[in-house]
Amino acid sequence: MKGIADTGFLVAFANRNDAHHDWAVGVASRVTEPLLTCEAVLAESAFHLESASLPLAMISDGLITIAFACNDHLPQLTALAKRYADRHPDLADLCLIRMSELYPRHAVITVDREDFRAYRRNKREMLPLICPPD
Repeated sequence: MKGIADTGFLVAFANRNDAHHDWAVGVASRVTEPLLTCEAVLAESAFHLESASLPLAMISDGLITIAFACNDHLPQLTALAKRYADRHPDLADLCLIRMSELYPRHAVITVDREDFRAYRRNKREMLPLICPPD
């Protein structure tokens, strides 16, 4: 399975007490190549897990790989920030929207269904998502 990992997925995977832990472990078991992510997601994950070593271990173990540099996409990120200003997106969400444009065959793996259903890639396309069941 190919995918783009969001913070909620990584936190759920690493935290056995998370409500979505079993779902995240199931998703991770289907991963056939490292999931793509960005440094903003890693920073958020480290904050929520209160550990930088857990996200770093996910990289070392091959679950995820960093596949995005904000500096290379600054105009697009700025445009996305303006477009979604009413939703107050964080930098990680903006990066994942842009990554979805760059990797259109990768679904965004997230627990944040509400925001990611509202976001659009290339201004009008829904992002493919993998989310926990309702």
